[in-house]
Formats: sequence, structure tokens, C-alpha cells
Amino acid sequence: MRQAMFEGSYLGNDQRLADDARLECGICWWEYDPAAGDELGQVPPGTPFARLPEHWTCPNCDAPKHKFLVVNDA
Repeated sequence: MRQAMFEGSYLGNDQRLADDARLECGICWWEYDPAAGDELGQVPPGTPFARLPEHWTCPNCDAPKHKFLVVNDA
């Protein structure tokens, strides 16, 4: 089955992410901010989303990384 793509979809494409890009969970809308990291997941502040461990999931709903959307500040 082909996964639907839409604007802002991350879908595992690290090349499209700036180190300071914030991403939002497409399931529960929790936001990952690299400046803050993820205390629950033991991810230190300053860690870009693209450098999160493969096993990392949303700390709020356990969604995998590919379910995250790039936050657009425009």
C-alpha cells in the first residue's frame, strides 16, 4: 500500500530538515523542538529531529517518527 504524502509530511526524509526544524506529531499534535529536546526520551536539548534514534517515538502517544509533520512558521 502506498503511503499518502501531503505538504509538511516528514516520512523519514532527513535531507529536507534543517537542524532547527520543529516537527509536530500527526496523531496527537505534540511538538518536537530541537532546542528543548525530549526529557522523557532522554534526548538532550540541541538534538535535531533527523538525529533522533531510530527507536524514538512521540513521548505523548508513541507514534513513530514518520508520522511527524514539519511545522511551518509562515
